[in-house]
Amino acid sequence: QVQLVESGGGSVQAGGSLRLSCAASGYTYSIYCMGWFRQAPGKEREGVATIESDGSTTYADSVQGRFTISQDNAKNNTYLQMNSLKPEDTAVYYCAAGPSWHLCALLDSDYANYWGQGTQVTVSS
Repeated sequence: QVQLVESGGGSVQAGGSLRLSCAASGYTYSIYCMGWFRQAPGKEREGVATIESDGSTTYADSVQGRFTISQDNAKNNTYLQMNSLKPEDTAVYYCAAGPSWHLCALLDSDYANYWGQGTQVTVSS
């Protein structure tokens, strides 16, 4: 089993920045891909950004150029730096992990085996 714990959410005005963190523990050797997903009220969960074990990254078009996903050297912590935030970025953000490259390449939550509890990000105009 793998446990994921997010932190770093909060409220910010449009144009501001936040940094989310995801701490992974347990059988982390089984993880190939880590990612961030989000779900706004009344909307489906969507992929935001993913990072493979070799450091390759994938971003949703809506956040490309504004968000950056990264990991520490031990790959136990994954980060999402969010800049130039917009009100439409408001959502609950979830950390996810899985053994499949599909999770990273397709930003498809169906391929995530593990999920964090979520952290709220609110961007006001």
